[in-house]
Amino acid sequence: MPWEGYNSEDAVLISERLVYEDIYTSFHIRKYEIQTHVTSQGPERITKEIPHLEAHLLRNLDRNGVVMLGSWVETGDILVGKLTPQTANESSYAPEDRLLRAILGIQVSTAKETSLKLPIGGRGRVIDVRWIRKKGGSCYNSEMIRVYISQKREIKVGDKVAGRHGNKGIISKILPRQDMPYLQDGTPVDMVFNPLGVPSRMNVGQIFECSLGLAGDLLKRHYRIAPFDERYEQEASRKLVFSELYEASKQTKNPWVFEPEYPGKSRIFDGRTGNPFEQPVLIGKSYILKLIHQVDDKIHGRSSGHYALVTQQPLRGRAKQGGQRVGEMEVWALEGFGVAHILQEMLTYKSDHIRARQEVLGATIIGGRVSNPEDAPESFRLLVRELRSLALELNHFLLMIKSMDVLVDITHLLHNNPLEEGRSKGDNE
Repeated sequence: MPWEGYNSEDAVLISERLVYEDIYTSFHIRKYEIQTHVTSQGPERITKEIPHLEAHLLRNLDRNGVVMLGSWVETGDILVGKLTPQTANESSYAPEDRLLRAILGIQVSTAKETSLKLPIGGRGRVIDVRWIRKKGGSCYNSEMIRVYISQKREIKVGDKVAGRHGNKGIISKILPRQDMPYLQDGTPVDMVFNPLGVPSRMNVGQIFECSLGLAGDLLKRHYRIAPFDERYEQEASRKLVFSELYEASKQTKNPWVFEPEYPGKSRIFDGRTGNPFEQPVLIGKSYILKLIHQVDDKIHGRSSGHYALVTQQPLRGRAKQGGQRVGEMEVWALEGFGVAHILQEMLTYKSDHIRARQEVLGATIIGGRVSNPEDAPESFRLLVRELRSLALELNHFLLMIKSMDVLVDITHLLHNNPLEEGRSKGDNE
């Protein structure tokens, strides 16, 4: 049944009972591993003594530099501390290290920090740490450390659920139990699906499963239905479902289970008002599974971050802290509304106009008006360079408001030139 538009476009409405009773709570175990190598400058070291790192990032490491069992870790925390030796040159020293060398003559390590860090979106509790040393003294991959992190996830808005008939959907709202629709015996419903998910998909198996599940729950029976059962008798599935619902209605003395006026459906009530819904609704029990496509793995946002070297546009992808792509169809949608300034902001200030985005950052911090950029964005400059590689020279310049005024004045003078008028009269004579 539809419910206030919250289950349109295959969205699903669920009761908070599924959250409180941990019916759809799952545990996810992720494995993270790191190896040590022997480089030309010497072997890599697993250690806790890592310079130039904040103390809170190292809070979970033991004296060997490996995360402690039972620790709670968040994104960016170090799981295994590792230092890789590198060639010592003046540029590889930090400024404070150069000062120590110059004044006190202290030799500071030039090792590079290559620790294993918890990636973006990761959090949980360390449940196992395995330190594997290979026998035989191989100089390659001599040590491997594996860290297993467990995370408890309750079902939430944005997670995907599905039945056994391709009837998948996204959780759109979690309602309190008292607001969910309830049956004539007072039982609140756990999930509300949209009826428009059935006709065009032609997967009526979910209807039969739902109704037969209700009958089986009331009669304490299990059913095993062979595929293509209608080859034995016309409308065999419907007859079986209706006969079982009728028997369940008789045995439990619940007339609402099978009502002859609308078999398979029953009147249910709005939990917010207590009034019955206008139309009878199909209710039942069926298998609904939580899928691996969860909102915790997909949700992403970015304020500022890294940019691509060639195009100077934000990187793509959640793992790289990338930006949201504004593609052709998004641009068409914005053009349809005529929002020119939003388009300009998305395609220049927030994208590949280097100087303009710096001015926007300054204006955001200090305050003030952002001036219109006078040079071309980097993507256009890239196009010009690619055309030059094909021996095509493209010269471009920007027409500002002042330039347009000068152009209009020159055109006006050309049209009102007295020499031109005299010449045209002489030609006519």
